[in-house]
Amino acid sequence: MSQQRRTITDHYADHVTQCQQRWERALTAEGFDAAVIHSGSQVFSFLDDYHYPFRPNPHFLQWLPLTHHHDSALVVVPGRRPVLWYYQPDDYWYTPPSDPASWWADHFDVRPVREDDAWVSGVPDGGRTAFVGDAPGLAAIADGADINPGRLVNRIHLDRTRKTPYELACMAEANRVAAVSHLEAERAFREGCSEYQIHQRYCAAGRQLDHELPYGNIVALNEHGAVLHYQDRDRSPPERSHSFLIDAGATQQAYASDITRTYSAQPDDEFAQMIAAMDAMQQQLCGQVRAGLDYRDLHLETHLRIAGILADFDLVSVAPERAVETGLSSVFYPHGLGHFIGLQTHDVAGLIADPDGTEIPRPEGHPFLRLTRVLEEGNVLTVEPGLYFIDSLLRKWREQRDEAAINWSRVEALAPFGGIRIEDNVVVTAGEPVNLSRAAFAQAR
Repeated sequence: MSQQRRTITDHYADHVTQCQQRWERALTAEGFDAAVIHSGSQVFSFLDDYHYPFRPNPHFLQWLPLTHHHDSALVVVPGRRPVLWYYQPDDYWYTPPSDPASWWADHFDVRPVREDDAWVSGVPDGGRTAFVGDAPGLAAIADGADINPGRLVNRIHLDRTRKTPYELACMAEANRVAAVSHLEAERAFREGCSEYQIHQRYCAAGRQLDHELPYGNIVALNEHGAVLHYQDRDRSPPERSHSFLIDAGATQQAYASDITRTYSAQPDDEFAQMIAAMDAMQQQLCGQVRAGLDYRDLHLETHLRIAGILADFDLVSVAPERAVETGLSSVFYPHGLGHFIGLQTHDVAGLIADPDGTEIPRPEGHPFLRLTRVLEEGNVLTVEPGLYFIDSLLRKWREQRDEAAINWSRVEALAPFGGIRIEDNVVVTAGEPVNLSRAAFAQAR
C-alpha cells in the first residue's frame, strides 16, 4: 500500500465519525428520527437495454468509497451504528460488486443482499424518516414520504463545504493523478497529437476511464480554447498548432480535482507572454485565499487585474477601471472565478447562507459566479481566471457598445489562439492557503 493510500485510510475512521455527528445534528434539528441514503439506480437509454454510466448519490459517497455500487442504501439512526444494505447480486451478465473491504466495512453494519429493493426492509418502523437520493432509486417508497427534505439537505450541504482530513487527503491524491496526466497531455501536444489523441494519453497516464473522470475533459487546440466547455475532440491535428488549453481532473475515492493549464506552441511568442502574465496573476489570487474573505470581492478584483493585462497587451484602449465599469472585461472574461469542489466538481452550497437556502446574491453584472460565500477554514475551491477571444461576445460588443474601446487588429491577430485559463484547487486554512494543484505538479515533475 502506498504512503498516500495509507494516509487516506488512516483518516477514514475519524471521517465516518464526523459524518455521523453531522447527520445526527441535522436530523435532530429538522425533527427526523432516521435517514435512508440511497446510492442511486442505473438509468437506461430510451427504448434500449443499455444504461448510462452510473454516478452515485454524492451523499452516499461521502460516507462510503463505493463509486460503482447502485441500489445500495445506508440507514443512519442517531446513536446507532450505520447499517449498509450492500447490493451484491448473483450475476453473470455483469461483474458483481466484490466483498466489502475491511478498511471501510469495519465501521458499518454491512448486510449483503441479492435484490435491488431489499433495502426497503431496513427502513426503521415508526418515527420520521428522511429519504435522500434520486427518484428512480427511491421509487419503492410510498407517496408522501419525506424525500430530499430541503432544510435537511441544505444543512448537510453546508457541512460538506468544510472538508475532513480524509477528504483533503483524497483530493490531494486526485490532484496528484491529474498532474501526472496533465504533464503527459502537454507532451502529446508538443508532439503534434490531435485533441482525441491527447485525451487518450491523458486518461492512460492517470489510469482512468472516461466515465471515471469527474467531468468530461476539455481538450482544446487553437481557437477551440475560446469555447468555455469545449466538448469535441478532433481526430486529426490542426494544420498549424498555435495553442493548447486543457481543463481536466481526476477522482480518488469519489473526490474530484479540477485543473486547467494553457500552453503556447512557441515558448517565446506573445501568447506565451500573456500566459505568463495570467499565471503570475492567478498565483497572486491563490495566495489571497483566506478564511473570512468574501469570494465575491476576489472575483471582482480579478476583473480589474484582467483588464490590466488587456491594457498591457494593447487589446483595449481604456483604463482597467473603465473596462470593468462598462462590462468590457466580461467580454474577455465571462465566467466566475471559481467554485467549491469536493464530491462534485461544482460542489454544493456555494450560493446559500443557511438551511432555508437563502441565496447570497452575485455581484450585479456577474450572473455566472458559482461561489458567493465568505470563506471558512476547510473549504476547498478553484481559482480559475480566464481571458478569451470569443467571437460572439466580441461581435455583440462591436455592434452595440463602444467599438473604439477594443483594438480590433490586435484581437484578430490573437483570436486563433482561442484563450487562456489557469486553474488550481486551493484549501482554505487558518493561515496560508494550501494549493493542492501546484504541490501535485511539483511532485509529478
